[in-house]
Amino acid sequence: MADARPSFFDFDVTKFIADFRFRPLDIEAVWAAQRRNIEALSQANQVAADGVQAVARRQMEVARQAFEDFSTLLRDLAQPTSPETRIAKNAEYAKQMLEKGISHGREITTLASKAGSDAAEVLHKRASEGLDELRVLATQQTAR
Repeated sequence: MADARPSFFDFDVTKFIADFRFRPLDIEAVWAAQRRNIEALSQANQVAADGVQAVARRQMEVARQAFEDFSTLLRDLAQPTSPETRIAKNAEYAKQMLEKGISHGREITTLASKAGSDAAEVLHKRASEGLDELRVLATQQTAR
């Protein structure tokens, strides 16, 4: 003879609270708020991932450009010139590479910072909306 008792895991909290005469919270509103929280978190993750991809793309471009510049330097060094001219070219190349390195570093840092602040802005906006929703929910509960 089979046991007809329901399992503990068949228990549905939402039905239990829906049948309850005194509802401390509007469960549907809470679930909707949680869905919006998850959507905001997903959106923030997407913004951050896009930012990481942009930084990686730019770093690859910078590396490619550095290799091209180094290749140009090696070609120039292969040309027969006087030692003074070679030293002057090396000094100029070093100065250009230093300036480019600082410029590229700033650019990449700006890209990463923007991606982080954009993602944080999405989360900040949702947190603010969530607090507003909580205030409205509390006002509705006290009005009952």
